[in-house]
Amino acid sequence: MAEQLTREQIARAADIHAAPPAVVRNDPVDRTFGLPKKLYMATVGLYLGFIAVLCWGFGNPVMVIPIAICVLIIVAGFGLPTMWTRMKPFTSSKPATWAHFSQRGIATASGHTRSRDASVQVLILPVLILAWGLAFVTIAALV
Repeated sequence: MAEQLTREQIARAADIHAAPPAVVRNDPVDRTFGLPKKLYMATVGLYLGFIAVLCWGFGNPVMVIPIAICVLIIVAGFGLPTMWTRMKPFTSSKPATWAHFSQRGIATASGHTRSRDASVQVLILPVLILAWGLAFVTIAALV
């Protein structure tokens, strides 16, 4: 059951602080995601390639605004995390180079993953979407 409390009862039971305790972070801030820039660029390129295939296959002046909106969403979807990696507090961490990524791999939720396997995990969806777009345009052209 709910019980109605007065302000005096709440004030007697409450632990009131004048200011919240200060949180001091001594650990370095790393917002690089642990993947090299080439994987992000490949992902963006594959998504934009899908949009380009649809523009090429179904080119129509009426589709300019929807296609522009889709391109802006893709650019914003990858641009915002890029901006997030450069936020304050400034950090000295940099994205992994391809050589470093190839040698060490990356830690994922399911354990340590080799670079080849991580690259496949990152790129499988964009590649499948681009392949779907090519199949869709091919079927539309043949029918």
